[in-house]
Amino acid sequence: MPTKHLILALLVAAIWGFNFVFIELGLRGVPPLFLTSVRFLLAALPLIFFLPRPRANLKLLFGYAFFTFVLQFGFLFTGMKNGMPAGLTSLLMQFQVFFTMGLATFFLRDRPSGWKVGGAIISFFGLLVVASHSHESGTLHGLALILAASLSWAGGNVFSKKIGPTPALSLVVWGSLLATPFLLVASFVLEGPSEITRAIHALSWLSVGALFYIVYLSTHVAYSLWGYLLNLYPTATIAPFTLLVPVFGFLGSSVILGESFPPWKMLASALVIAGLAFNLLEKKIRPLFGNLLG
Repeated sequence: MPTKHLILALLVAAIWGFNFVFIELGLRGVPPLFLTSVRFLLAALPLIFFLPRPRANLKLLFGYAFFTFVLQFGFLFTGMKNGMPAGLTSLLMQFQVFFTMGLATFFLRDRPSGWKVGGAIISFFGLLVVASHSHESGTLHGLALILAASLSWAGGNVFSKKIGPTPALSLVVWGSLLATPFLLVASFVLEGPSEITRAIHALSWLSVGALFYIVYLSTHVAYSLWGYLLNLYPTATIAPFTLLVPVFGFLGSSVILGESFPPWKMLASALVIAGLAFNLLEKKIRPLFGNLLG
């Protein structure tokens, strides 16, 4: 891979990792479902007028939008609002890899290898470490919401697989448009018009800046670059860079938000990332273990 493409892959991982920091900043004083709905409204407009609708069955497109945007980010933003810190959230969201593996086995008859199952077990121990310290890192309620977000992301991945190859930015923009009405209604019903009005009147430059980052850098720029790289290289070459997302997430939350990084977080991170590595780097790791054992 040329240096410029390597830099782009690292840049995408950094943007997505720091995105969790800006979500936490954006949630200060803004209801989570309302912030989510505004995020996707801005992500859709005005690009929806310039990008063609993905050539996909409308039911599949709705399923993708509902799971990937409505459920995933509704749970994600609400979980962070309920006490889950940015760094840990960036780590736990990576469980979508294993949830996707499980859903693909059930719905797509795509059986995982023993190495992928082993990776899932290793990462599960990391999750147990986080759960055992939930009184320090957030709440069990927040942890459950983040895992629900990760599972929803996996559900969206299954719909994306059924949709097939399509330009990444076009799929995101049209999915954002379809998701926005659901999120606006959910915010109106669950958070209430008075809370929404209060948030609009009390909107700060910090929330506006965070929203700008979440919409334009994390959504438009990062997904465009990711789609560009996926068109140049096999998925197996590009996907491992997502291992760096929680690394940048912890770095950003530590530097910007002052989130602590005690030994148990280091242990949980090591276990989860090791499990992800077994999953995403299987073809490279298996020969290495074979040589060591041989």
